Amino acid sequence: MELDARKVTILKAIIKTYLETGEPVGSRTISKYSDLQLSSATIRNEMSDLEEMGYIIQPHTSAGRIPSDKGYRFYVDQIMEEKDQEVTEIKELMVQRVDRVELLLKKMAQILAANTNYAAMISGPQYHQNKLKFIQLSRVDERKLLVVTVVEGNIIKNAIIDVNEAVGDEELLNLNILLNTSLNGLTIEEINLGVISRLKEKAGLHSHVVELVLNEVAEAIRVDEEELEIYTSGATNIFKYPELSDGEKASKLLSTFEQKEVLQDLIDEVNQNEHDSDTGIQVYIGDEMPVQGMRDCSVVTANYELGEGLRGTIGIIGPKRMDYEKVLGTLKNLMNQLDMTFKKEKGD
Repeated sequence: MELDARKVTILKAIIKTYLETGEPVGSRTISKYSDLQLSSATIRNEMSDLEEMGYIIQPHTSAGRIPSDKGYRFYVDQIMEEKDQEVTEIKELMVQRVDRVELLLKKMAQILAANTNYAAMISGPQYHQNKLKFIQLSRVDERKLLVVTVVEGNIIKNAIIDVNEAVGDEELLNLNILLNTSLNGLTIEEINLGVISRLKEKAGLHSHVVELVLNEVAEAIRVDEEELEIYTSGATNIFKYPELSDGEKASKLLSTFEQKEVLQDLIDEVNQNEHDSDTGIQVYIGDEMPVQGMRDCSVVTANYELGEGLRGTIGIIGPKRMDYEKVLGTLKNLMNQLDMTFKKEKGD
């Protein structure tokens, strides 16, 4: 059985009504939709089919229906194809020049929470897929070398390595030339086994030195998760929704929201799945959530980019009956505003 146009219309009507009321939806309520022009009996039959297909469920024998996770998923996928909605508060914020990125992100989290009536989180920007800009090897003594690594964003990291052979001035110069001509402009993902093998082969007797240097380069490029800042706002908005305000559920959600390592797990999942999303926006509904403590919720996430690999994650957390249309529109608009703002600043 497939979803025809009538079933799609009825399913959307059920979901929109449930989003507005939070109460199970009956056929009589749906029959009042002017564009349906169907009898209650016809709608009941269609609702029965939708239940059999897994798009809606009946919480109690005498009650109406509510959307299942599968139903929400269908609804979200439909919305993802629609045009962006303008969000005035976000536009006004992005027009302002904020000197510190941290202040901008904190304000963004507050406005997202206030605008959506859900909880919001934004991770501070970090360098992802850093490109190597420069390597400098210098002699400290006969068996020690200083490795200076400069990566994208002009981040400089120094390390001293112990070598098991003496390296002369001419050999050191040749190693510097070899490393820079072979590695400059590459990300850690691009420094693969093939690149490493060719480097070692060209280094000849000093292949061991190259191996030690590459270890330090990988460490310099690696994203430092320990320094990640996560800004949150609107956690108490959870209490506005009866299905989440139950004492135990609310307590678990608030606790989860306050644990940086748990939010970090969510951000890691978003980054891993980013290549599967054409729009840059991902939606996790119920059991799709990678974080156990949030499986009574839905989370909509997006990665923002400030240029040169500097990137972070935005997330909006709410009930499964959240207003997906508004949330998706808000995030899409925010992505556009960030992109326009930082491109403009670079051109100034």
